[in-house]
Amino acid sequence: MNPQELIQLITKTFEGVNLKEGIGLSQAGAIDDYETDEVNAACREKDEKENWIRISSADLNKYYSSLSFFDAKGMRFHLPAYMIAELKGEYFFGMAFALTHLSDYPKTQFAELNLKQRQAVREFLFWLSANEDYDYNKPHIERALRDYWI
Repeated sequence: MNPQELIQLITKTFEGVNLKEGIGLSQAGAIDDYETDEVNAACREKDEKENWIRISSADLNKYYSSLSFFDAKGMRFHLPAYMIAELKGEYFFGMAFALTHLSDYPKTQFAELNLKQRQAVREFLFWLSANEDYDYNKPHIERALRDYWI
């Protein structure tokens, strides 16, 4: 699958997903920075909650560490934006680690994904594994595909 086809698949598969009460992008950054409840609430207030397509690649790069702090609803909402930014060459931190180093907590982050969404992630990982820029990550990607993203 080429990047454009994969972008279309991800867009269709995650269409209509909203944040609900999940952790937002800058809110996760505030959690990472050990901010106060007031700062966390202010960040949550300004975060995109309705349409993940409106999240800019610049914001995804600014809050790259947020991937480690999302809850399951936050991950389901933000994951397609991160994957698409990666496919466009606009995300500079790489998604391989977040999708392949799956200890107990990261596995809980993917609990809200339905079967079609999991399959879209799987297709994305196949694309990563075929990309020479990810040769270093290939063993981790293959293990995650075999053991988790089935």
